[in-house]
Amino acid sequence: MSSEHMQIGEVAARTELSLRTIRHYEDTGLVTPSARSQGGFRLYTESDVARLMVVRRMKPLGFTLDEMRDLLAATDRLDSGEELPAGEREELLERIRGFERAAHRRVADLRTQLARAEEFAVTLAERLTRTPAP
Repeated sequence: MSSEHMQIGEVAARTELSLRTIRHYEDTGLVTPSARSQGGFRLYTESDVARLMVVRRMKPLGFTLDEMRDLLAATDRLDSGEELPAGEREELLERIRGFERAAHRRVADLRTQLARAEEFAVTLAERLTRTPAP
């Protein structure tokens, strides 16, 4: 095994994803191991880990698997090293900008939810301090 390849256990530790989740993302076509060992073990590269990190960051924001796949396809195309026609390049960049805007909106929504949850927890704590002992 090359020193540039990692087995799934190391990838799981680095990404903080379970083996099952990594395999699921492979089954859905989001991340494919770059190679297999002679024994058939999945082997991953830094690029594969980077893709998994994109997926891991999108998941808590509520992006669907199709949306994740769409973003990864756009970034793959931009990073392919091919000379892209200006129109295609701009369309891909606009697609990524759309994901950026959506991510900012979803982060703002999560901040609002967190503030409400914290407010609720404080209300409960205050209620407990006001309740006389029996």
